[in-house]
Amino acid sequence: MNAAVVETARGEFLLLEVSLPGRAAEAAGVLLYEAAGNLLDVRMRRDWDQIAEPEEGEVLELVERDLRDKIAEMGAGGVLGYIEETLSNSLRVSERQPVLIAGGFQATLNRLYRQFVASRVQPYKTHLPVYSCRAAAGRWGEQQEVEEEGWIEAPADLRLIEEMFVAQVRGRSMEPEIPDGAWCVFRAGVTGSRQGRRVLVENFSESETGGQRYTIKRYTSKKKHAEDGSWQHEVIRLEPLNPEFEAWEIEEDSRVRVLAELVRVLD
Repeated sequence: MNAAVVETARGEFLLLEVSLPGRAAEAAGVLLYEAAGNLLDVRMRRDWDQIAEPEEGEVLELVERDLRDKIAEMGAGGVLGYIEETLSNSLRVSERQPVLIAGGFQATLNRLYRQFVASRVQPYKTHLPVYSCRAAAGRWGEQQEVEEEGWIEAPADLRLIEEMFVAQVRGRSMEPEIPDGAWCVFRAGVTGSRQGRRVLVENFSESETGGQRYTIKRYTSKKKHAEDGSWQHEVIRLEPLNPEFEAWEIEEDSRVRVLAELVRVLD
């Protein structure tokens, strides 16, 4: 098996630091710059209501959007020069530091954010709980009280609900869409049609999935008319995306349970 080639580039990052009255200075966000591609982006914390007075928080919430507007207007280099010359007092910027951009620009920005910014956990507002697949099966499949393993800050554009959680996916059957070891957001309780959705399933017999108790597959089904006029499943298939793996069908007596559907793969 050939090892995956990870593209790398040289970049620079800057830390944004907020210093509010009566509080110690702390990291507010990260700027990542790649000169070769003329790329610049920012990620900032979202828990301003936890660390700032309401008026200050409202102003700080606008900083990220304002910086992105300026990047579109002035370009990457222009914005870097602008903030290095103008930011001071309550919001400061650090010196540029070298960084190896590996696995993609956004993935590197997110990694730096997690490394340097310790935002407060706000359950289902900014953060989602982390469960193992087994724990998720107990939490939503068997209605057990299960303790989360931790909390992960979710993407800002994702509307969070209490049925969502994060789990790590092991295996290559859904590559390249879901890499081995990826952290993914799931929504428990699949409603509506499952056709074509990526679902997390619990397989009690395990033989069809090569010994895996929990797996993600693409759900497909064919239906037929029953004698009473209703629709019934003729065949249900759980399909991998990686052609090296085989699909398998859910028989009537199969001990398989759909636990959740995939919402997003996290960087």
